Amino acid sequence: MSEIFLGLGGNGEKQELLLGRANRHGLIAGATGTGKTVTLQSIAEQFSAAGVPVFLADVKGDLSGISMAGSATFKHADKLESRAKEIGLTDYAYADNPAVFWDIYGEQGHPVRTTISEMGPLLLSRLMDLNETQEGILNIVFRFADEQGLLLLDLEDLQSMLAYAAENASDLSAKYGNVTKASVGAIQRQLLSLDSQGAAQFFGEPALEIEDFIKCDDQGRGYINVLAADRLMRSPKLYATFLLWLLSELFEALPEVGDPEKPRLVFFFDEAHLLFDDAPKALEDKVEQVVRLIRSKGVGVYFCSQNPIDIPEDVAGQLGNRVQHALRAFTPRDKKAIKAAADTFRINPDLDVETAITELKVGEALVSTLDEEGAPTVVQRTLIAPARSRLGPVTAKERAIIQSISPFDGKYDARVDRESAEEVLAAKAADAAATAQEVAEKGEEEVRKRERKSPSLWDGIGGKMAKAAAGAAAASAGSILAQTIQGKKSRASPSASAASAAAGTIGDTLGRAIGVPGLGRFARNLIGGLMR
Repeated sequence: MSEIFLGLGGNGEKQELLLGRANRHGLIAGATGTGKTVTLQSIAEQFSAAGVPVFLADVKGDLSGISMAGSATFKHADKLESRAKEIGLTDYAYADNPAVFWDIYGEQGHPVRTTISEMGPLLLSRLMDLNETQEGILNIVFRFADEQGLLLLDLEDLQSMLAYAAENASDLSAKYGNVTKASVGAIQRQLLSLDSQGAAQFFGEPALEIEDFIKCDDQGRGYINVLAADRLMRSPKLYATFLLWLLSELFEALPEVGDPEKPRLVFFFDEAHLLFDDAPKALEDKVEQVVRLIRSKGVGVYFCSQNPIDIPEDVAGQLGNRVQHALRAFTPRDKKAIKAAADTFRINPDLDVETAITELKVGEALVSTLDEEGAPTVVQRTLIAPARSRLGPVTAKERAIIQSISPFDGKYDARVDRESAEEVLAAKAADAAATAQEVAEKGEEEVRKRERKSPSLWDGIGGKMAKAAAGAAAASAGSILAQTIQGKKSRASPSASAASAAAGTIGDTLGRAIGVPGLGRFARNLIGGLMR
């Protein structure tokens, strides 16, 4: 199989999408109810049959049916079978497809997670709708965490780093540029809003291994990865940011392959306008860049949208394969969209494209794909091939059965909350504070007799001491601690280094409070020895 059969053209010729040109991206557009979903489903299941893994976002909840075979008892089965006969599909038969269900919220599929660090400050800024000043501060926080070797895994890690930035704004400003508590506070409020939308479930571990989207079953069919996006649609910024992150991860992870015989993976982005609504120019440029460059990685990206003008021109210019369903001319914007769609096709002297777009029936489309030389074919009015899988959602019981046989069953389902750098630093600072207090109360000799540090926290001047300890530990031992967490070898003891740094600062604070100068140096040396 070297092509995807799209349907039968008005000239009697088969309209096909060549697998060797499928990584040149595409567009499926048309008004609601014109057949876009069936077209998408038919193309996706043919990619799967050709051994090409597929990712598609199930915005309305009905694409989950691609995992089940269609049925002759379906209320529109007669129309599907009639269409198959009309366009010469003699081997038409209902069939299922290998599918894996995913869900950011973990309700209708395997959870999809990434870490704060992998998402990065640019996409997070888009997600939280930050202004330039706030985005700059977020970049500073990431830069500082990176330089100190601090792991940012989940929202709690980012919240703690922002709290640290607010408390140490003057020090950070001196090195990185202006950091104000007001701007940090604004970012923290956006994080709370993000948390309320369920984004906290998206950030954490185990993080998605991007290679798991590029799998075939034992029959050589590509898995169709169905992302449940019906709830996700209520948070359009999270939806858009997630999809862009996914493309960026693929771009970084996959090797260059040029133009392969068939794609390594094909994406279908339903409701594609959500990627671009109110998006800053910098983000549009990022999408355009990724779409343009990911082609050479063997990844095809197909945008599905009601209106072709929803796609920015720089991105639309990268979409070589096009299926245009009917558009309705109810408003001036609709008329503009019709003209824009007509102008993008290679002229067919026997077809008035602008008129045809408004006259297309359900299941009809204007089709133009890339030929073997990479040039667009003449646009043809086409009867679209019917899908072989179910048109409609699976039941909860069917979904559970499919999940139980998933190749990733048990891999991502349980959340892992390992110690991040922030948690380690906080714990060591608390231990150091407890030991320093013991020194002040009992003296050095008594403290040396005990086998373990006291786990209790000291109240009294504890607030000021704990804050000082956290700052000292982060500044002096962050890199060593992070290297230990990441499994990198280090000749230094992260526990001793963190405690020693924290204890020195605590000792100075305590010494000033009780009138014993030089206690900081004493506590630093003592605790450093006790924890080795």
